[in-house]
Amino acid sequence: MSQSHSSNQISPGGASHGSLYEYSVGLCLSILLTVIPFAVVMSGSIGETLSITLILLCAVAQIMVQLIFFLHMNTSSEQMWNSVSAVFVVLLVLILIIGSVWIMQHLNHNMLMGH
Repeated sequence: MSQSHSSNQISPGGASHGSLYEYSVGLCLSILLTVIPFAVVMSGSIGETLSITLILLCAVAQIMVQLIFFLHMNTSSEQMWNSVSAVFVVLLVLILIIGSVWIMQHLNHNMLMGH
Protein backbone atom coordinates (compact mmCIF):
# COMPACT_ATOMS: atom_id res chain seq x y z
CA MET A 1 0.00 0.00 0.00
CA SER A 2 2.89 2.35 -0.43
CA GLN A 3 2.35 5.28 -2.72
CA SER A 4 5.01 6.75 -4.93
CA HIS A 5 5.03 10.54 -5.10
CA SER A 6 6.50 12.45 -7.97
CA SER A 7 7.99 15.90 -7.47
CA ASN A 8 5.04 17.74 -9.02
CA GLN A 9 2.32 16.13 -6.90
CA ILE A 10 0.64 17.69 -3.93
CA SER A 11 1.84 16.35 -0.61
CA PRO A 12 -0.40 13.96 1.39
CA GLY A 13 -1.39 16.83 3.69
CA GLY A 14 -3.00 18.60 0.74
CA ALA A 15 -0.73 21.63 0.72
CA SER A 16 1.77 22.32 -2.02
CA HIS A 17 5.14 23.67 -1.00
CA GLY A 18 6.65 26.77 -2.52
CA SER A 19 9.76 27.00 -4.58
CA LEU A 20 13.09 28.41 -3.48
CA TYR A 21 12.32 31.51 -5.56
CA GLU A 22 9.03 32.12 -3.69
CA TYR A 23 10.72 31.76 -0.32
CA SER A 24 13.57 34.07 -1.39
CA VAL A 25 11.15 36.76 -2.57
CA GLY A 26 9.14 36.40 0.65
CA LEU A 27 12.28 36.70 2.76
CA CYS A 28 13.50 39.80 0.89
CA LEU A 29 10.09 41.47 1.18
CA SER A 30 9.90 40.61 4.90
CA ILE A 31 13.33 42.09 5.54
CA LEU A 32 12.47 45.21 3.54
CA LEU A 33 9.16 45.65 5.38
CA THR A 34 11.03 45.37 8.68
CA VAL A 35 13.89 47.71 7.79
CA ILE A 36 11.66 50.55 6.47
CA PRO A 37 9.81 51.24 9.76
CA PHE A 38 13.02 50.75 11.75
CA ALA A 39 14.85 53.31 9.60
CA VAL A 40 11.96 55.78 9.81
CA VAL A 41 11.81 55.57 13.60
CA MET A 42 15.58 55.72 14.09
CA SER A 43 16.02 58.69 11.75
CA GLY A 44 13.09 60.65 13.15
CA SER A 45 12.93 62.55 9.88
CA ILE A 46 9.15 62.48 9.44
CA GLY A 47 6.36 63.41 11.82
CA GLU A 48 4.82 61.16 14.43
CA THR A 49 1.50 60.68 12.65
CA LEU A 50 3.14 59.82 9.34
CA SER A 51 5.55 57.46 11.12
CA ILE A 52 2.71 55.58 12.81
CA THR A 53 0.81 55.39 9.53
CA LEU A 54 3.88 54.02 7.74
CA ILE A 55 4.50 51.47 10.50
CA LEU A 56 0.89 50.26 10.33
CA LEU A 57 0.98 50.00 6.52
CA CYS A 58 4.23 48.03 6.66
CA ALA A 59 2.73 45.77 9.33
CA VAL A 60 -0.31 44.99 7.17
CA ALA A 61 1.94 44.40 4.16
CA GLN A 62 4.15 42.14 6.31
CA ILE A 63 1.10 40.06 7.28
CA MET A 64 0.10 39.73 3.63
CA VAL A 65 3.64 38.66 2.64
CA GLN A 66 3.67 36.04 5.41
CA LEU A 67 0.27 34.67 4.39
CA ILE A 68 1.02 34.54 0.67
CA PHE A 69 4.67 33.52 0.47
CA PHE A 70 5.11 31.35 3.58
CA LEU A 71 1.64 30.01 4.40
CA HIS A 72 0.72 29.76 0.68
CA MET A 73 -2.77 31.19 1.15
CA ASN A 74 -4.36 32.09 -2.16
CA THR A 75 -7.76 32.17 -3.82
CA SER A 76 -7.73 28.55 -5.02
CA SER A 77 -10.60 26.28 -4.06
CA GLU A 78 -8.29 24.19 -1.87
CA GLN A 79 -7.53 27.24 0.27
CA MET A 80 -11.15 28.42 0.61
CA TRP A 81 -11.60 27.21 4.21
CA ASN A 82 -8.30 28.76 5.24
CA SER A 83 -9.32 32.05 3.67
CA VAL A 84 -12.78 32.00 5.24
CA SER A 85 -11.35 31.23 8.68
CA ALA A 86 -8.74 33.99 8.29
CA VAL A 87 -11.45 36.53 7.45
CA PHE A 88 -13.48 35.32 10.44
CA VAL A 89 -10.50 35.72 12.78
CA VAL A 90 -9.78 39.23 11.45
CA LEU A 91 -13.43 40.23 12.00
CA LEU A 92 -13.39 38.84 15.54
CA VAL A 93 -10.20 40.68 16.41
CA LEU A 94 -11.55 43.94 14.96
CA ILE A 95 -14.78 43.57 16.94
CA LEU A 96 -12.78 42.86 20.10
CA ILE A 97 -10.46 45.84 19.64
CA ILE A 98 -13.09 48.35 18.51
CA GLY A 99 -15.53 47.19 21.21
CA SER A 100 -12.88 47.43 23.92
CA VAL A 101 -11.86 50.94 22.89
CA TRP A 102 -15.51 51.99 22.70
CA ILE A 103 -16.26 50.62 26.18
CA MET A 104 -13.16 52.22 27.70
CA GLN A 105 -13.96 55.56 26.09
CA HIS A 106 -17.52 55.53 27.46
CA LEU A 107 -16.33 54.45 30.90
CA ASN A 108 -13.80 57.28 30.90
CA HIS A 109 -16.51 59.76 29.85
CA ASN A 110 -18.97 58.53 32.49
CA MET A 111 -16.39 58.46 35.29
CA LEU A 112 -15.29 62.04 34.61
CA MET A 113 -18.85 63.45 34.60
CA GLY A 114 -18.72 64.22 38.34
CA HIS A 115 -15.45 66.18 38.19
